[in-house]
Amino acid sequence: MFRKILLAVVALASFAFAPLAAQERGSKSGRIDVDNYSIDAEINPHTQTLTANVKVRFIPLDSDLSTVSFELNNAFKVSRVVDDSGRQIPASTSTQDFSVRLNFPAPLAKGKPATVTFSYDGRLTGQEESPIYGIKFGAIQNDFAYLMYPARWFPVSGYSVDRFTSDLHITVPTGYHVIASGIGGSQAPPAAGKTVFSFQYTKPSFPGSIAVVQGDPVKVNSEGVTTSLYFRQKQSMANTYGEETGKVMSFLTSLYGLAPQANLTLVETEDGTPNGFSAPGIIFLSPKGIGNQFAARLMANQLARQWWETLASPINRDHLWLENGNARYAELLWDEHANGPSALEQDLHDTYVEAMTVDSPPLIQAGRLDDYSPEYWALTAGKGAAVLNMLRGVIGNDNFNKLMSSFTEKYGWQSVSTVEFRKLAEEISGQNLQYFFVQWLESSGAPEFKMDYTVFRTQKGFRVMGKISQDLDTFQMPVDLKIETEGNPETKRIDVVGTSSEFTVDTFGKPKTVTIDPSGFVLRWSPSMRVAVAIKRGEQFYAIGELGDALKEYQKAIEVNHGSSLAHYRVADVFFSQNNYQSAANEYREAINGDEEPKWTKVWAHIKLGNIFDISGQRERAVNEYNQAIRTKDDTQGAQEEAAKYLKQPYEKKRRDV
Repeated sequence: MFRKILLAVVALASFAFAPLAAQERGSKSGRIDVDNYSIDAEINPHTQTLTANVKVRFIPLDSDLSTVSFELNNAFKVSRVVDDSGRQIPASTSTQDFSVRLNFPAPLAKGKPATVTFSYDGRLTGQEESPIYGIKFGAIQNDFAYLMYPARWFPVSGYSVDRFTSDLHITVPTGYHVIASGIGGSQAPPAAGKTVFSFQYTKPSFPGSIAVVQGDPVKVNSEGVTTSLYFRQKQSMANTYGEETGKVMSFLTSLYGLAPQANLTLVETEDGTPNGFSAPGIIFLSPKGIGNQFAARLMANQLARQWWETLASPINRDHLWLENGNARYAELLWDEHANGPSALEQDLHDTYVEAMTVDSPPLIQAGRLDDYSPEYWALTAGKGAAVLNMLRGVIGNDNFNKLMSSFTEKYGWQSVSTVEFRKLAEEISGQNLQYFFVQWLESSGAPEFKMDYTVFRTQKGFRVMGKISQDLDTFQMPVDLKIETEGNPETKRIDVVGTSSEFTVDTFGKPKTVTIDPSGFVLRWSPSMRVAVAIKRGEQFYAIGELGDALKEYQKAIEVNHGSSLAHYRVADVFFSQNNYQSAANEYREAINGDEEPKWTKVWAHIKLGNIFDISGQRERAVNEYNQAIRTKDDTQGAQEEAAKYLKQPYEKKRRDV
């Protein structure tokens, strides 16, 4: 149960969600390559039901294949499965892993196309157990519906890695409209009060998500991109999202080349769904994801998937860093473009911290981890983005930009692996990058650099001779050194190989300090990183109510840096939630007297102390804390308004605090 809760909480809190590959189900079944799904379905919002006939055309990849498994949402009951001759195929279902297992009476020939047609129906309200625990990807409501690919609302094989084409024919009551990927529109009604919407997607991708809506969309043209927005609760945000979507798409086009389609549709879902989900030409957004101001990073992530998923996707789930890492890195690149280098610096720090919360497995073995788990996102998205940033530093900005713009063009509408990505990076940069990909994708761990050096005077100036050591015997990475002198600073890139590497740098001015990796582009351990990682892990436990485990992680951070304001603040939060007010007050004091990193810890520690004194009936002391909070002039997350509120009216315990 702990694992399931953890998956659900962290997934819903994430900036963005992508269709991650599921654990391979029915591993004893034969392997197939699905070529096309032809879906005839009727959706009735009034009864919240779906009735479907789905023809699946596939190619057996194994010899003498006699058993094949598909995934299908447990909300639907399969009534019949037939082959292309109309003969019924025995089928068995397993609700435990959402699978339908077909047993063919005669083995299928390897490489020879085959077709099966599933007939099924059921009611999908969104309250049923989801194939991804705790996260809704499909629901049919009275006034709208959304059926995203991860909901397995049609029989799926090779989830998120087996690309396919599609022919959709969706019948809905008159007055409703269907949104789907591909070319299409409404047809003549099959019966009074009904309309059929047909769509065809002829390129192999993942066109398996639809929405049923009412009314006309808000249409916004921005930067040459026309965006149709079907927002319900968040109608007031439609124009803003339309304008900003065009800007982000224009920027991403400058990075990655032309998008698969020029125009987009944004659809609002409902609470309990992922903040964002990308399908070809469609972005699904939850009300929380939309928020009250444009969610720039969320949208950059989802829009980037029009290239890094729709156009090119991983050949299997071990290579999902190509998709999730690029989508995450797109967030950072957009933030740098919109807000400057300082924004990128903070984003990279946070991303590196997330990446370091997982020590194993290696990135290229990410398929071993549970879908939507914190470990999976930390590895495929966090470390994936960190790898891309390091690669950018190794091959240079110009070569990196060329790699980004060339890759999806060269491998468009294909499944790809890390090998293709590495080869193109080597071709563009002229470098042998095997060491880089072995270190960061095929190996675990990260270095922690230690440096010793001595300064000598020479006839022409000064010479710095030193040694860099770290614990990873197989490590190899170019690392920058920065030497601050009495004149201009000197920089030099050296190759750190193995556990010990010597270096020599000549300078004109007298060296004052020598800094290794001054820009922090190498993913590495340091005392500050150990503190940040422990706090991050503690926050993950705290979010799901595992307070004891959270406290252990926060204490690890304090052991490394006793003056960490954030670690003490988080410990105080644990005690506060346990109604241990004296211990909480002590820790909030430690946070105030600590390193004030980040600075908001001071203002909020004063507010929390004021809350404690109000609870304790010490109003005068509470007022003093609120006044001190106001004097900080820090307004992080509305701190000033919060302090002013409690100056007027004492804080009272909420029911959940009792």
